[in-house]
Amino acid sequence: MAKKEKVRTLFDNIAPDYDKLNHILSLNIDKGWRRKAVREIVDRKGPLKVLDVACGTGDFTIEIARKISEGSVTGIDLSEGMMAIGREKIAASGIDAVLEYGDCESLTFADNTFDRVAVAFGVRNFEHLDLGLKEMWRVLDKDGKLVILELSVPSNPVIRWCYKLYFLNILPAIGGFVSGNKGAYRYLPASVLHFPAPDKFVAMMHEAGFREVRHKAFTFGICRMYVGIK
Repeated sequence: MAKKEKVRTLFDNIAPDYDKLNHILSLNIDKGWRRKAVREIVDRKGPLKVLDVACGTGDFTIEIARKISEGSVTGIDLSEGMMAIGREKIAASGIDAVLEYGDCESLTFADNTFDRVAVAFGVRNFEHLDLGLKEMWRVLDKDGKLVILELSVPSNPVIRWCYKLYFLNILPAIGGFVSGNKGAYRYLPASVLHFPAPDKFVAMMHEAGFREVRHKAFTFGICRMYVGIK
């Protein structure tokens, strides 16, 4: 089974418990990371057309939609199970956003469609990361901005040791107990450990066509925000 299909099946299976476990296992720190990324995305007044890639259960989509004064927010994901929960949350929140099936490696949108493209904790699940970056560059309008949030491995050796202890042992045990799917919560930390290092990922963004690429570490390097301009 291709990685894409494995990821789709995995997230469909853990969708009912995903939000609860996500906030518990991150100690709710992820909410602050998202707020900082939203400020980077909604950095000006006026209409913005935003694409949220790998939107999952819609937390990031909803936060973006709440902040833009005009425009639209579209979320795409491979997992219908995750988006079903996201659609319920959007309906309950009363915000204006749409979630639809979409593969970031082969987007159905025309060139130069969006002012902003956002991804929160999803790029490490791409089967072909280079293709995903090129597609996001393609659908951005000129001078449009890509904002990516992704978990990363801290560079400090002491913090890295504690991080790996938690991610490789405690997280799978708790996640497996609550969700009944320990394998999924082994995959998630492993996907972080195998994601390209910051300098390599910045180089990949440049190769995809982005300019003025920069990244910023949050919470001792547990999370990073990457920004690039078309």
